[in-house]
Amino acid sequence: MTVRAQIWRLFAREQIWRLLAQENVNFLLTNRIPRRLATQFVGWLSQVEQPLVRDLSIGLWRLFSDLDLSEAKKTHFRSMHDCFTRELKDGARPIDRTADILVSPCDAIVGACGAIAGTRLYQAKGFPYSLDDLLCDRDQVEAYRNGRYVTLRLTAGMYHRFHAPHDCRVDQVIYVSGDTWNVNPIALKRIERLFCKNERAVLRTTLAATGDSVTVVLVAAVLVASIRLHCLDVLLNLKHRGPNVIACDASFRKGEELGWFQHGSTAIVFAPDRFELCDNIRDGARIRMGEPLMRLR
Repeated sequence: MTVRAQIWRLFAREQIWRLLAQENVNFLLTNRIPRRLATQFVGWLSQVEQPLVRDLSIGLWRLFSDLDLSEAKKTHFRSMHDCFTRELKDGARPIDRTADILVSPCDAIVGACGAIAGTRLYQAKGFPYSLDDLLCDRDQVEAYRNGRYVTLRLTAGMYHRFHAPHDCRVDQVIYVSGDTWNVNPIALKRIERLFCKNERAVLRTTLAATGDSVTVVLVAAVLVASIRLHCLDVLLNLKHRGPNVIACDASFRKGEELGWFQHGSTAIVFAPDRFELCDNIRDGARIRMGEPLMRLR
């Protein structure tokens, strides 16, 4: 890339970010559009392997995100989708092996986190929602009453595979078909119960060592719907209607890959009140897959 091209790219990116930094504009451009249609179109476009389409789409993606491919296992990608769901080099994400630690299942920015007040928790300050509406499973609601939660937001340029927070068994998946609102902080401050409205997969796991239940909720968003799980042979997406309760019996080691977002969005981790947040977990903090998330008290 020439110096002139680099300067143009930086200038264009700065102008785009200035525009999107205006909250009202950002909200309108990413929400007041035909969300389902746009999501399905981008899902199709991202898998086109024609070199010109691939290079153009990845180039546009770079304008909107801090995409860093230095840790990617491979350097040539068949499509934007292939790049988005990239694997990392071996050892790129060290896993904290401490026995009483749950690790982050993904790279993310920490959103709301803390103690659940009965069954109420927050997507953003002043915007509560309930476990009942999110999980669609009464047994899980009772398991996490007064428990702990961490909301993990994946940005567009991040690594988009997710992993087991501990040695565990995935024993149930609930797929809920829903909307595809943007899940950025701007939308979370405007749309009530947003996570409960969006498409999502609820992964209930049982820890091998203690028998505690830990659940990871994977929430889709505009342009970034559909979720792939290793424990299921079906792609969970907008065409897969829900809610569906899917029995499962698959064991995973701590840090082992559970699956990936076909694009990306948000993961919410729930644990019983026997757990507490680790010291590094606070609103706005960046965390990498494998780093400490919660600790058994």
